[in-house]
Amino acid sequence: MFTEKFYDVLKKEGVVSIVSCSNNEAHVCNTWNSYLVIVDDNKILIPAAAMIKTEENVNANPKVKLTFGSKEVMGYNYMGTGFLLQGTAKFLKDGDNFKMMREKYPFLTRVLEVTVDSCKQTL
Repeated sequence: MFTEKFYDVLKKEGVVSIVSCSNNEAHVCNTWNSYLVIVDDNKILIPAAAMIKTEENVNANPKVKLTFGSKEVMGYNYMGTGFLLQGTAKFLKDGDNFKMMREKYPFLTRVLEVTVDSCKQTL
């Protein structure tokens, strides 16, 4: 599902926006490209220390969107590209993936797991 260009962007630092929604109100929180850990063919793990409103929204509506990019990776026509991911999310508080992420990021209290349904290059 993920292309070589997708991985090239993840190797560069940049902001990731995570959009969740419940009660007809969108909420956006941010993290960093370097915090995204790909597991399986379509799952992304993200360390969560706060993300309180995101967790409330995900519990009510698990659909999320993520955007991220880098101006240092060639896009379709010029330098800079980004991606829009859509999928479903849940928060992990235990298990193997939680333990693995806790070793990498000791600050986390939970792990946001996103199962990606679609991945589209936007620039």
